[in-house]
Amino acid sequence: MRAKTALISGAVALTLAAGAGWGRPGSPRAHPLHQARTHTRVVDGHQIVTLPNDNVPNFQRRTVYCPPGKHVVGGGAEAQGNDAILVGSFPTPDGTGWIALGRQSASSSVGISVYAIRGN
Repeated sequence: MRAKTALISGAVALTLAAGAGWGRPGSPRAHPLHQARTHTRVVDGHQIVTLPNDNVPNFQRRTVYCPPGKHVVGGGAEAQGNDAILVGSFPTPDGTGWIALGRQSASSSVGISVYAIRGN
């Protein structure tokens, strides 16, 4: 129930938050196509880190990471396209990011956006 509340809070916060850009270009995890942005503080010091929509091959994972030293408390994703389906949305094994993947049956690629809610 706690995770569900965090996801709902995150979805509401996404509609309210306006953010400044943020990326981790020097990070070993950083990839030119996977630059994240952190939005402003939303609730009790939590922030939403987003990986904007990008078309990727079906079933390819997209991962957004929190700033160094931070961990996710929730997250989510969106699959975009005519018949897009979100196949998976879950935290990284070490709890420092959020992973998402999807597919489209009529196309070899799908648009995926990923959101991580990071705690203090």
